[in-house]
Amino acid sequence: MTIAPAPAAPTATPPPRRRGLLRRLYDWVLHWADTPYAIPALFVLSFAESSFFPIPPDVLLIALCIGEVGRSYRFAFWCSVASVLGGIAGYGVGMFLWDIAAVQQFFYTWIPGVNERSVARVAGLYEQYNFWVVFVAAFTPIPYKVITILAGVCAIDFPMFVIASAVGRAARFYLVAWLFRTYGPPIKVFIEKRFALVTTAVAAAAVLGFVALKYVG
Repeated sequence: MTIAPAPAAPTATPPPRRRGLLRRLYDWVLHWADTPYAIPALFVLSFAESSFFPIPPDVLLIALCIGEVGRSYRFAFWCSVASVLGGIAGYGVGMFLWDIAAVQQFFYTWIPGVNERSVARVAGLYEQYNFWVVFVAAFTPIPYKVITILAGVCAIDFPMFVIASAVGRAARFYLVAWLFRTYGPPIKVFIEKRFALVTTAVAAAAVLGFVALKYVG
C-alpha cells in the first residue's frame, strides 16, 4: 500500500510592506480633498507657514491638486489669501513683539536665517530694493517667514509689503495650479509615481533657500 505524501505546509504570506511616511502623509492629505475640510486645512497651513511654521504649503497644495485637478485654482486662491494674512501676522510680530526677549529667542532658536546679523543685512536690502525683496521671498524658496518678520522689525512700508506679498504668493501658487490644469493627467501620473522625489525636491528647495539667506545675512 502506497502512502501518499503529506501535503506541503502552506507558505506563509509575507506581511505587507509598510508604506513610506511621505506616501502615507500623501494619502492622508488626499482624503481631505473629498471632505469639507480640504480648504480649511490648506488655509491653516499656509497661514502658519508665513509666520512661524517650517513646512511650506506647496506639498499640501500639490497633493490637493493631484486629488482634484478641477479645483486647483480654488486651492491656489485660498492658499494665497492665507499666506498673505500669515505674512501680515509675521509683520505684526516683528513690529510689535520683537522687543520681547522671549520672542527673539524663539525665532533665533527655531527659525533658520533669523539672527542679529540677518536683521541688519535685510534692513539694508529693504532700503535698496524694498518691493523686490518681499516679492522674491514670496515667489521663490527663500523662507518667506523670515522676510515677513524682518519687514516688521525694519518697519518697511506696510501697503507695499502687502502688495508685494500678494503678487509673489499668488504668482507662486497659481503657477502650481496652472500646471495641473494645463497638463492635468500627465503631470498627475508623474507626481503620483514620483511623489517622494517631488516632495524631497520641495524640501531641498526650502533648505537651499535657508542656506542662501544665511550667506546673504
